[in-house]
Amino acid sequence: MPWNKQDYPVSMKNLEPRVRHKAIEIANALLDDGYKEGRSIAIATAKAEEWDENHPVPERSKSDSTSSSENSNRNKSSSTERRHSEPVSSSKSHDNIHVVPTDSGWAIKEEGKSSYLSTFDTKAEAVDEAKKLSSKQNIRAIIHNQDGQITSSIKS
Repeated sequence: MPWNKQDYPVSMKNLEPRVRHKAIEIANALLDDGYKEGRSIAIATAKAEEWDENHPVPERSKSDSTSSSENSNRNKSSSTERRHSEPVSSSKSHDNIHVVPTDSGWAIKEEGKSSYLSTFDTKAEAVDEAKKLSSKQNIRAIIHNQDGQITSSIKS
């Protein structure tokens, strides 16, 4: 399902518009490449936030920056975000962790691994620990709901 500026995943609602638009663009490209919807959302959100850190908005008057940055972003996106030759899910410097439901509570696990780093009775405990780990290791923590759907991500 392709997304647009008016119709996008709920987990992207709290992103700044500029970052959200980039995340939508990346997520749609990942869907085209065959990624599953939930995976596309997590990857796109992480990569859009990373893109935002590396492409700050120039300091100008509001009217200049809005039109100029949108044109600039359009030009950049057409050349850099078309296709990915290798998965963008976890570049070598970004090994995400996930807070996921288990049969008996909640757990933190590394992306791509089946075993848990640690388990908790409550989601709140797991999220608190994931925040600490993400901050300490400079990685992203991706939070899932009880159904396994991604609800948010944390980058400290």
